[in-house]
Formats: sequence, structure tokens, C-alpha cells
Amino acid sequence: MNKHFLTGNELTQTQLTQLIETAIQQKAAPQNYTQSLAGKSIVTLFEKPSLRTRLSFDVGIQRLGGHCVYLDEQNGQLGKRETIADYAKNLSCWCDAIVARVNQHETLQELAKHASVPVINSLCDQFHPCQALADCLTLVETYGEVSGKQLSYWGDGNNVARSLALYAALLGMDVTLVTPPHHGLSDADIELLNKAGIGSVKQIHDPNACQQSDIVYTDTWVSMGQQQSLDDVKATFMPYQVNASLIKRLGATAVMHCQPAHRDYEITSEVMDSDYSLCLQQAENRLFAQNALLHLLLNSSATLTLQHAS
Repeated sequence: MNKHFLTGNELTQTQLTQLIETAIQQKAAPQNYTQSLAGKSIVTLFEKPSLRTRLSFDVGIQRLGGHCVYLDEQNGQLGKRETIADYAKNLSCWCDAIVARVNQHETLQELAKHASVPVINSLCDQFHPCQALADCLTLVETYGEVSGKQLSYWGDGNNVARSLALYAALLGMDVTLVTPPHHGLSDADIELLNKAGIGSVKQIHDPNACQQSDIVYTDTWVSMGQQQSLDDVKATFMPYQVNASLIKRLGATAVMHCQPAHRDYEITSEVMDSDYSLCLQQAENRLFAQNALLHLLLNSSATLTLQHAS
């Protein structure tokens, strides 16, 4: 059975902990992993523009001794010039894994259905599990034991919020999603997240209802590809801005943002550039978290049997 990583739900709590520990070991002693992907070629497929995802996978694969092949839409929109099924089957003839940053989750499902090599979700409209892996690595580095920590996410209930809540709860954290009405996760999402995790996940819409939080996290108010501008939604989202006043009120000791950040919209420059900020550490850890995932999935000396998830 293929070891696809499509939603993030494929990892158990034990496996998530194993992956974080592997990332920490790689970061401390990278020389021990320079041949982890020797002789392997990995396609990184992008339907969307990217800085952190593209560079962290490209550089990371090279550091593990593998070969990265970048594909964008210069050969035509995915699924238009040829079917996604044929695309996946052909890539499987030459490469050892497909890392895909796509517009729709259904594209990943179709790739995984027809690929004979692992398919890894590097971002889609519903999930961003690689970002959440890097976020959890950053939190473990910062706090050590994270179980029982309170994390609040402020803003749009998007792919980042969903994946972050999953892994934070899986590590025993208590997560509060503070989202504007009609911009949050569904009740079904919240129910599933609570079933999957050891910690808890709740969603509120009143910013003043969140009174304490160890970690404050935010993301852009308008996700890539959406038609609205930031100014169009400013009135709705400004009460959820992460600023110095909010940090002080909550008693937070860390601030996180997955970037790209729209400064002085969802987060102020004062906070993003402060000693509380873990933003650059998160960005750096994209490489190490993803390398740990690739090592555990593709290296013959390491085994990671993923649960089935659609």
C-alpha cells in the first residue's frame, strides 16, 4: 500500500513525535543524513507560486543526497494537457515521490489514486500538513513539553488553521480558533479534530472571549487564489489582528505566522519583529520537518507506516 501523506491525518501521535525527534536529530547532526535519499529523484509539483515551500524542499532534498525536479504549469495546466491519472503514472516511471502544491485537494487524491510512488501534500485548499509539522517542531524546540499549552489561532479558518489544530491537539495542546463569523471551520471539522487529538480544539468568534494563551498564531486574511483584496475584508478581520495589545492581554510568550505576512493587517510589524516572534524559526524548520518526513517515508533504513486518509 502506498504511503501517501495527503491530509496529515495519516500520522498517529507516536509517529508525529517520532518525526519531530528525527527532525531535531537531523538539525543537530546533518552529516548523519547526507545519504538518506541517495539515488532518489523527487518531483516537486507546483500549481501555485511559492517561496518557503519550494526552497525548503529543493534545498532539503539536496542535503539528503537526493535529486529534486521542479515542475510548474509551463507544460500546460494540470489535468488539461493530459489527464491527472496519466500524469501520475508517467511521473511514477521516473521518480521516487511526488511532492505537490495544488489548488484543490481532489487533485492530490487523483494523483495518489494513480501514482505508484508516495504523494506528499505540500499545500492544498483544505490542508497544509508540512507547515503544521514545522510549527510543531518549532514549539517543541521552544517549550520542550508542549502538552497542556494553550494555543490560539486568530483570523481565517483556512488550511493552515485546520492542519495546525490537528497536530497541536495531537501533541496534547488546547487550541482555540478565534475566527470571524462565517470565516471559521465547520462544526464537523471541530468534531473530527477533537476525536483525533489528545488535547482539545474549540472555535469562538468573539475576540474578547479568549482570555489567555501561551502561543498566538495568525495567517493571512485572504488565501492565495481568492478573489478578494485585503482591504475588502479589513473591516471584518481587523478585530482579530495580532498586535502588542493582544499579546499583553493574553499573556502570550510566543507569536507565530507561517508567512507570507501582510504586515499591519493580520499582524503588526512591532509584534512580528519582536522577541516573541518565532516566524523565522518556523520558516527554517520547514526544511527540517519535511526532511524528517522524506527520510522516514523513503529511506530503506527507516520505516513509517501511515494510516489511510483521504
